Amino acid sequence: MAEDKDQRTEAPSGRRLEKARQEEGQVPHSRELSTFALLIASGAGLWAMGSHLMGYLSDMMTRGLVFERALAFGDPFLMLRRFYVLTSRTLLEFLPFMALLIIVILVSPRLMGGWVFSFKKLRLNLGALNPIAGLARMFSMNGFIELGKATLKALLVGGVAAFVIWHNKESFFDLVREPLKIGLSHLGHMVAVSFLEIVASMLLIVAVDVPYQLWDYKEKLKMTKDEVKQETKEELGSPEVKSKIRRMQLEAARRRMMTEIPKADVVVTNPTHYAVALRYQENMGAPVVVASGAQLLASRIREVAEENHVPILEAPPLARALYFNTEIGDEIPEALYAAVAEVLAYVYQVKRGMNVEPPTGLPVPQELDPGERE
Repeated sequence: MAEDKDQRTEAPSGRRLEKARQEEGQVPHSRELSTFALLIASGAGLWAMGSHLMGYLSDMMTRGLVFERALAFGDPFLMLRRFYVLTSRTLLEFLPFMALLIIVILVSPRLMGGWVFSFKKLRLNLGALNPIAGLARMFSMNGFIELGKATLKALLVGGVAAFVIWHNKESFFDLVREPLKIGLSHLGHMVAVSFLEIVASMLLIVAVDVPYQLWDYKEKLKMTKDEVKQETKEELGSPEVKSKIRRMQLEAARRRMMTEIPKADVVVTNPTHYAVALRYQENMGAPVVVASGAQLLASRIREVAEENHVPILEAPPLARALYFNTEIGDEIPEALYAAVAEVLAYVYQVKRGMNVEPPTGLPVPQELDPGERE
């Protein structure tokens, strides 16, 4: 049983994944996907801009190496200035191509795990220098998988590259018969197309590596049953804390309830087991329960009512029906309108100084009175 508890068989929760991302800097990552995206962008950039860049490089070499002998010997800083000018122009010419690569480098991580910034990865880990641990990683399952991917990539890319070169051998040989400028432009185009064809073969490796990296990432973050229980307990709170919070909430509700009793019109009692305070105003649709309690709380409600001269009426069936069928702040059920109306009429008459008998035999439906059902 202890071994079962220690086994990581449960899928990682959202909280575990977020903790691994934010605190530990762990996100799913595929080097093959990033490499493929960078290489395919490089090939596309060379295809689109290769002819222009090769032509510019040819012109740059011509302008950089041709100058007047007298001017060169007359100005010792001519070569430095020319080097500065050519370097600046070269950087500007290659700027779109470099910007494309930078954008791909920044965007490619978003394809899987996204960006994450964690200082934990920067901490010094002396355990990583342990040669025994290094050998264990080399001969682990992950090490064999990486070796298999490297072998497959070498065979696949090497085979496609050999096929592309063999297929285009005549076009490469024809370049020697072309003028230099035209030949360089054709060479740039051919290199870009061949490069794209070779890189496209890596798509098969990416298609295998991405699902594997996602699966391996979640496997490493799997949780034990005890960890899942502990996390659930932390999210929901321990029973002791929840009980304490509940008690505090009930106490606060009781204090608020007690402040409403002096505003009540009448308190209906059982006479000792239950007590319900009612209030009615002209703008209300029906009388509202402002306080309700049983046993000791009912006794406290009666005490507060007596201290504030709120009328108290003993009507056990009505008190039970109100207590079991309403909550504080609720309007009374429609079935009790007639009974409560008689009670309020009696209270208003008493407040006017009339000598009337308390109402008896109030019309309380049997289905609302637990005592009557029993």
